[in-house]
Amino acid sequence: MIRAIIEGIILGITLAFMIGPAFFSLIQTSINRGFKAGFQLAIGISLSDMILIFMVNLGIIHIIDSPKIQLVFGIIGGIILILFGLFTFLKKEISHNPHEVEIDKRFSRAATYIIKGFLLNFANPFVWFFWIMVSVGMSANLQTKENIIIFFSSTLITLLSTDTLKCFIANKIKRLLSGRILFIINKSVGVLLFGFGIVLIIRVLLQNFNKI
Repeated sequence: MIRAIIEGIILGITLAFMIGPAFFSLIQTSINRGFKAGFQLAIGISLSDMILIFMVNLGIIHIIDSPKIQLVFGIIGGIILILFGLFTFLKKEISHNPHEVEIDKRFSRAATYIIKGFLLNFANPFVWFFWIMVSVGMSANLQTKENIIIFFSSTLITLLSTDTLKCFIANKIKRLLSGRILFIINKSVGVLLFGFGIVLIIRVLLQNFNKI
């Protein structure tokens, strides 16, 4: 059991340094909207990982072994990232008047950030493939179902903890950034998300188009 916990923590810390669409969106949201919004986004990311791990261990996720499914799923995931990128790039500066804050409360901003975090992570098929590879390796390594559950629980808790730390640091850094720098960060994240979507679509087309 101790071994499963340690290996789960090590994997979680390793994943904390991986850079992808969810990472950039997490930092940008924490800077622009504050720690709470960033944490809500992190919860959405964690929920998607949890569901993917559950699907892997049930065998449901292996449906994407089909090149045709991979192609369709990759294109859809790429389009979602492109749309998030366009929205982020074109979004106007944040206003802080009380009426807009009230509208935010009315439409439950928490749910919006959780769903956004979920989709950013869940729409990336490479996250699916990663959890498949980890699950196959750990099933052979840890052997018992209890150890596998402990391993993934430790990984997810560590991931959420490190994401929370990122949100806290990003929110604190905001005080040191000028309006111009914040503007550049927002535009840059929009371009990066758009680029991730384009690269994802091109990659799945090159990998799977000739296999269909």
